[in-house]
Amino acid sequence: MNISISDGLKAKCPNIVLSVIESEVKIEPSSPELLEEINQICEQITTNTPVNQINQIPAIATSRKAYKALGKDPSRYRLSAEALMRRIVKGKGLYHINNVVDLINLTSIQSGFSIGGYNLDAIEGEVVFDIGGTEPYDAIGRGTLNIENLPVFKDEKGTFGSPTSDSTRTMITNETTRFLMVIISFDGNEGLEEATNLAHQLIKSYA
Repeated sequence: MNISISDGLKAKCPNIVLSVIESEVKIEPSSPELLEEINQICEQITTNTPVNQINQIPAIATSRKAYKALGKDPSRYRLSAEALMRRIVKGKGLYHINNVVDLINLTSIQSGFSIGGYNLDAIEGEVVFDIGGTEPYDAIGRGTLNIENLPVFKDEKGTFGSPTSDSTRTMITNETTRFLMVIISFDGNEGLEEATNLAHQLIKSYA
């Protein structure tokens, strides 16, 4: 699969870098070991990160800056990593969906990067990371989402992912066997290798 970044998005966010993992997976409920890893990180975040400091975490801060450069309010269209961490700090915890979705969330809260996780069989043709327009977009758990000026992933069938929320079309289901994971950095390679290695190890261990 060829994944590229559009010239328009690079002009607005020149330091953008994507790290991509493709894997065969087996979807199942998260193991007690994975849930324990998640709980430990959640406890660390709750203890060490006041809610008003979440947006100062480097990967989140640079992502918010990129949203502003694109003309999108990062407080209204929160990046998924920031939204997850706010849930944790406010004592709401994380939803546990399945092993693959849960390990995506674990990588995100540990690294601060927003991460797309997709059913590879639902993607058609080449993928471009671009700037969203006025096309309809059905976001997971959010219904219709205004993606105009959001950074979005597009394939031959249309838009299917963003750092705010992925779409229902390419969501991970119990039938997913081929998995695409995209870690999104708006500030070059800083911290990206570590996040990729973590994701790789979690996939091998739990999926």
